[in-house]
Amino acid sequence: MNALATARIEYETYTLPNGLQVILSPYAVAPTVAVLVLYKVGSVNEPRGRTGFAHLFEHMMFQGSENVPREMHFKYVEANGGVLNGFTSQDLTVYFELLPASKLPLGLWLESDRMRALQVTQENLDNQRAVVKEERRLSIDNQPYARALERLREIAYDNFANQHSVIGSMEDLDNATLEDVQAFFRTYYAPNNAVLVIAGDYEADTARAWIERYFADIPPQPAPPTVDVSEPDREERREVFVDTLASVPALALAWKIPPRSTLENDALQIAGDVLVSGRASRLYQRLIKQEQVAVSVSGGAEARPAPSLFRLFVLHHPHVPPERVEAIIYEEIARLAEQGVSERELERVRAQILAQRWGDNLYYGMQSPLGRALGLAYFAAFEGDPEGVNRALERLLQITPANVQHAVQQYLNTTRNRTVMHIQAGASHQGGTPTNG
Repeated sequence: MNALATARIEYETYTLPNGLQVILSPYAVAPTVAVLVLYKVGSVNEPRGRTGFAHLFEHMMFQGSENVPREMHFKYVEANGGVLNGFTSQDLTVYFELLPASKLPLGLWLESDRMRALQVTQENLDNQRAVVKEERRLSIDNQPYARALERLREIAYDNFANQHSVIGSMEDLDNATLEDVQAFFRTYYAPNNAVLVIAGDYEADTARAWIERYFADIPPQPAPPTVDVSEPDREERREVFVDTLASVPALALAWKIPPRSTLENDALQIAGDVLVSGRASRLYQRLIKQEQVAVSVSGGAEARPAPSLFRLFVLHHPHVPPERVEAIIYEEIARLAEQGVSERELERVRAQILAQRWGDNLYYGMQSPLGRALGLAYFAAFEGDPEGVNRALERLLQITPANVQHAVQQYLNTTRNRTVMHIQAGASHQGGTPTNG
């Protein structure tokens, strides 16, 4: 456990009077600093008829604010040697700048200006609505398997808050009015619905002064409405999807599982690695090496604050019936449920976790400024306590073979809450509409 002792992330947190949670994590590993703002809004917050708003706003936030003209946010950061980006998920929206340490005030000023006074105009709305619609065409509508996997989520969940895709529907984007998006901004892009994290090479006292200057007088808004994300227990659901863009058939499976930071979800994270992570994984060895029925297998357990999905996706040979691939997967899951995981396999997975989640990868590794900022922000937003970032690794490394076996028995080795989709390569079919199997 020496790795755990050296891997602890030090931080301090406080909340401004306007409700903005601030997390400071000085860490002089390199002369860089990450400025990250997480807004507690994602597709889960979108009601029927308003899908895609959270993702639309990810684009709107780069269209200019009171003191930053359109496109200048990018130019200010890049001209000063930095990089920036944003992303939206079911549960959150994140923006970040990774800058030279001396440019911390620039990152804070840019984020505060658009939190305070984003230019939500008809021109910007029309422009970005067109951009998002084109993104949907490119990333979903014209990509093999993408629409099928979007459909898989729709039928795997029963609650609309969890079902619909992050990118939203064309119809809802077309129907969005300026008043709709202005109200969305007021509701969710408020300091009391955000977490600001600064990680990297800086002095905490200096950062506090800049934060007070730029963020303290941004007015709060009424708390956003709460969302019911609960999911009912149900029987297996099956569907056949004809994908006119796919040249190879596929099998997609999903089970509803408990949310993140539960023992069951942690154990299923390990189970996912045992089954599909790398060439040594059980399903790679069985489907690709031994039986030679598939060309790829991927998946694993999500870790959402809502009921999550454990997903598997297999591209299989056209001459192999999908029922044969299904049977092999269920055999391996049953073997894991009956015999458990070996200590050797568990050690392999633990080594992967340490390398992948606690390394120095620019975006995800906890030893990088940005990875550290993301980890702190996630736990602050999802669990109300950034200290969870220091418990998460230890928790995963303490998962026992018995924990994994029990979770697989309860949540995977069953038809309950399971969704099965056979994706047919449909070059010879017309339309590509899903049909119930």
